[in-house]
Amino acid sequence: MKNLFTQLRSAILFISILPAGKNVAYSPLGMIKFFPIVGLILGGGLLVFDLCITPLWSPFVVAVLDVVFLVIVTGAFHLDGLGDSADGLFSHRSKKRALEIMKDSRTGMMGLVAVICILAIKTAGIYSVKTSGTHFQILALLLIIPSYSRATMIFGIRLLEYGRKDTGTGLDFFEKSIGLKDFLFVLIPVVISLFLGYKGLVLNLVFIGSLVLILGFYKKKFNCITGDMLGAMTEVTEAVLFLATGALIV
Repeated sequence: MKNLFTQLRSAILFISILPAGKNVAYSPLGMIKFFPIVGLILGGGLLVFDLCITPLWSPFVVAVLDVVFLVIVTGAFHLDGLGDSADGLFSHRSKKRALEIMKDSRTGMMGLVAVICILAIKTAGIYSVKTSGTHFQILALLLIIPSYSRATMIFGIRLLEYGRKDTGTGLDFFEKSIGLKDFLFVLIPVVISLFLGYKGLVLNLVFIGSLVLILGFYKKKFNCITGDMLGAMTEVTEAVLFLATGALIV
C-alpha cells in the first residue's frame, strides 16, 4: 500500500504542480497506471473552481478561466509537448530531423498555432458543455474528461515504441512493456460516464476515435512516440472531448 501511495505521489508531481510531499521517489513505471487518477484529481479541482466562479461571471468567461486553471495546475507541461510536437510533426522534415526539432526548447510558428488552436477549442468546448448540459452532466464532465485525456498516455506507451535512444522525458516509461493491470484505473471515469446519458456515449465513442486517429497518425508519420507526443495527445484529446460532449445533440 505504501508503495502504491508513493507511485501516486510520483505521478502527481510528474504531470502537475500540485503538492504531493517532499523527497518522493521517482517511479516512472509505477506511476503510469495512476495517470487517470491524477486526471480525476485535476478534474476535481476544476469542478470546485468552476462551482466557485460560475455565480460571478458569464459562462464564456468561466470557460476561459477554467482553461487557465488547467494550464496553471499542470504547469503547461502537456502544452509544451504539444508545441514541440507540432513543430516537429508538421516540419516536413525527415524523422530524425523532426525529432531533433522537438528537442529544441524554442517554440516555432506551428507550435504556437497548435497551442492557440487547442486552447481556443478547449474554451469553446467547456462553454458548450456549460450551456448544453444538465448540472450533473456539467460537473461530471469537468471531473472525468481530464482523466480520460491523461489515460491516453497509457495507450500511447503500450501501443507504440519510444522514438529516442537513451534520452528524453519519456524514456523511463518504456523500459519494459506494461500490462492490462496498468489500465485498471481507466475504468473509473468510464463507469462515471455511464450515468451521463447520451453525452456519456458520445464521450466514449469520441475517446476511442481520438485514440485511433492520433496513434494511427503517429504510427504513419514516425512509427514511434515521444514524451512530447504523449503530451500533445493529452491536450488534443481533452479539447476534442470537451467540444464533442458540448455538442447540441437531441
